Amino acid sequence: MVRTQIYLTERQRDELSAIARASGKKQSELIREAVDHLIVQASSSRRESVLREAAGIWKDRTDLPDFKAARTDWDRN
Repeated sequence: MVRTQIYLTERQRDELSAIARASGKKQSELIREAVDHLIVQASSSRRESVLREAAGIWKDRTDLPDFKAARTDWDRN
């Protein structure tokens, strides 16, 4: 693990301390869990954003084969 120093507001520190006491976990463990949750959430958002950007990128291409005709031909065989 890598040691990292962060600044919290007094309210954040107090709430984190209360959650730690109630859950029996260390504050550092709770912070790591929160960071992991944020990473998963951001990763999902990035993935969705990339997919949205990629949607329809070939719609105006004229150099591609007629996929509907090819699919129809495949389905008949």
